[in-house]
Amino acid sequence: MENRLYTTDEEKERVVLVAADDGENSFDAEESLDELQNLAETAGAEVVGRMIQKREALSRSMYIGKGKTEELRLFCEELDANGIICDDELNSSQTDFLEKNTGLKVMDRTLVILDIFAKHAGSAEGKVQVELAQLRYKMSHLTGKGKYLSRQGGGIGTRGPGEKKLETDRRRIASRISELNRSLKDIESHRNVIREKRISSGIPIIAFIGYTNSGKSTLMNRITGADVLCENKLFATLDITTRKVKPDEDSRLEYLFTDTVGFISKLPHGLIKAFRSTLEEVKYADILIHVADSSNPSCKNQMEVVYKLLDELDVKDKPIITVFNKTDKISDSPIPDDPHADYTLKISAKTGFGIDNLKDIIEKTVRSFKTKIKILIPYDKGSVLNSIYNDCEIIKTEHISTGTYIEAYLNSEYISKLKSYII
Repeated sequence: MENRLYTTDEEKERVVLVAADDGENSFDAEESLDELQNLAETAGAEVVGRMIQKREALSRSMYIGKGKTEELRLFCEELDANGIICDDELNSSQTDFLEKNTGLKVMDRTLVILDIFAKHAGSAEGKVQVELAQLRYKMSHLTGKGKYLSRQGGGIGTRGPGEKKLETDRRRIASRISELNRSLKDIESHRNVIREKRISSGIPIIAFIGYTNSGKSTLMNRITGADVLCENKLFATLDITTRKVKPDEDSRLEYLFTDTVGFISKLPHGLIKAFRSTLEEVKYADILIHVADSSNPSCKNQMEVVYKLLDELDVKDKPIITVFNKTDKISDSPIPDDPHADYTLKISAKTGFGIDNLKDIIEKTVRSFKTKIKILIPYDKGSVLNSIYNDCEIIKTEHISTGTYIEAYLNSEYISKLKSYII
C-alpha cells in the first residue's frame, strides 16, 4: 500500500471587529479598528466585517447594548464569521454576555496583542515576560461561579466540583506567576549588571523609540549594520538589540545604539508591567531617537501614545531627535511639528535618505554633553595619556618639550579627573 503524507493548513478564524466609541480614545473609532485589523491579521485571523456603536459611556456588563448585540449576531451569521474581536479589554461579564448572545468565540484587543507577543518572543526574557502577562490576563478572566464559590464557609452553591476546579486553576496560575516573577527578577538582575557596565563605560547610549511598525529596526540596521528582523508587521521584534558603532573608521568616538519594543495604543497594563524592565531601557539612554511613520495618517496620534508611555515610565529631560520615517512613501511635504523634540528631520531608513544628516545631529548632540578643553600631559604620565586616547574624542595632539599637548572633548567626569593638567 502506498504511503501518502497529507498536510492540512490551520483554518483561519473569520472575525468581525467591534468598537464601543465613547470618544475617550485619542484615535477615532475607524482609525482604531484599522489598527485592530492589522493586529488581527498579524495574529493570523481574516477580518470579514466591522461594527461600531457610539455610546456616552461604556457598559461594565455588556460592552455594547442588547439591541446592538443582536444586530451583531445577525451580522456575523450573514458573513459566516466564527469569532468576534472587541477593540478594548473586556471584563468577564462583558465577554460572557457577548458569547451567550451571539454563540461565538469572543476575543478582545489585549488577547490578540498577547497572542502576537507569544509568537514573536525569542529570548528567554521575552518568553517569561509574555507568559507572565498571559497568566495575569487569564487570572483576571477566570469566570463561572467563581466569585461566590471561592468564599469561605458552607451553604448552597459552595460545594461540588465547580469550586475545586476553579480554586485549583487559581492556585496553579498563582503558583506559576510566582515562579515566573522569581525568574524575571533573576533576569532583571543580570540586565542591571550589563546596563551598569554600559553606563560606566562612558559610551553614549542612543535608544530608538516609536510606535510599532514605524521602522525602528530598519533604521537600526541602516545605521549599525545589525541584522535585526524587519517585517511590515506589528511587533515584528520584541527582544532588545544593542550594537556598538563608530561614526567612521578613523573616529575615536563610539556609540551604543539600542532598538526597543514598539509602543501601541491601549497597550495592555499586564504587558507594561511584565515588560517594564525592558521598556525602562529608555530611562538609561543619553539620547532618544523617536521614529515616527510619516506615511501613516494617524502619525500624530501615534506620537502622542509614545510620549504618554514615556511619561508613565517617568522618562524626562532626555534629548529627543524625532525622525519622520518612510518619506519614500509620500509626496514632498513639510516636517510636522513636534514640541517634545530637540531636532526634527525627514528620513527614509529604507532608501538611506537623510541618514547622514541624522548622524550629524547625533554627533552634535553627543558633543553638547562635553566641553572642549586643552591639556598638557607630562611624558612620565603615560597611563593618563593612554586613558585619554582610549576614552576621549581627541581633536588635536602635539608633542612639545614639556609633554603631550592635547585638545579634546571631555565629559564632566573626565574634566574633574584631569583638572591638574588643564591649561
